[in-house]
Amino acid sequence: MSRVKFNCEFTFRASQTIVYEFLTSPDCLARWFCDDCHMTEDSYTFSWEGSEELAYILEDIEEEYISLQWEDYPTEYLEFKISKGEITGETVLEITAFCDDDEVKQEKAFWTAQMSNMKHAMGL
Repeated sequence: MSRVKFNCEFTFRASQTIVYEFLTSPDCLARWFCDDCHMTEDSYTFSWEGSEELAYILEDIEEEYISLQWEDYPTEYLEFKISKGEITGETVLEITAFCDDDEVKQEKAFWTAQMSNMKHAMGL
């Protein structure tokens, strides 16, 4: 099965600062993305139901962008781009990730649910 890159986009009625905080702070990540999260200078360790996954920080631009590389998938990355919508003024979050080519629809549904969890954790 080949792996493919996909994108999805979400809007938030929250500042870029708050969205960035929920994507990078271990405490905030544990509220919507994982069971627990620990961060070092160059990586995150995410825990889900007792298993851990390590992601290295490839690039981090405060309030604009963060890119992570999963230890188990060295040729792939998870990318979050944060911008301000020109028309609505809302914060736009574009996610780029990878999955098996027959799982794109399920992965987009997964991220839609995750963004709903994130908005709930933000109080939106």
